[in-house]
Amino acid sequence: MTHADNRPWLPHVTVAAVVAQNDQFLLIEESTARGLRLNQPAGHWEPGETLIEAVIRETLEESAWHFEPDSLVGIYRHRPPTSDVTYLRFAFTGKLLSHAPEQALDVGIIRTLWQSIDTLRAHPEQHRGPMVLRCAEDYLAGQRHPLSLIHEFE
Repeated sequence: MTHADNRPWLPHVTVAAVVAQNDQFLLIEESTARGLRLNQPAGHWEPGETLIEAVIRETLEESAWHFEPDSLVGIYRHRPPTSDVTYLRFAFTGKLLSHAPEQALDVGIIRTLWQSIDTLRAHPEQHRGPMVLRCAEDYLAGQRHPLSLIHEFE
C-alpha cells in the first residue's frame, strides 16, 4: 500500500502501559509540538526487542517505574487528521514493581503524575491523542487479553 504521493505506508508501532492504583492512572506529561500533553508511559517499538521488552523499557524510561506486564488491554489504530502517520498501539497492563527516582526521564518528559478517570474524562484536550482515554476506559471495563495472544518469531 502506498500514499497518494507513492510513498510506502509505514505505520508507527508503539507500546503503552496502562496502570491504575488507588483509582488513579499513571500518566506522563510531555512536551509536544502542540504543547504539554498527557499520555500513558508509551513509545516506539525498537528493532531487536519484543513487544513486552518494549513496554517494560518505555515505562522505565518515561516514568522511572519498573513495570511487569501481565495482559494486553487492546490494540489501537490512530491516524491524526493533520498527519500522514498512522499509529498502531499495543496497550498493556500489569503491576509496578519498584520506583527508580534516580532514573533520568526521556527527553521531553516533564513529569509523571496520577489522575482519576473523572479528571481524564474532563480534560481530553490535554491528552496526546484519543487513545489515552480509550485505553483507560477499556482498562476500567475489564478488557484483558492474555500475553500468550502475542507470537513473535525471529
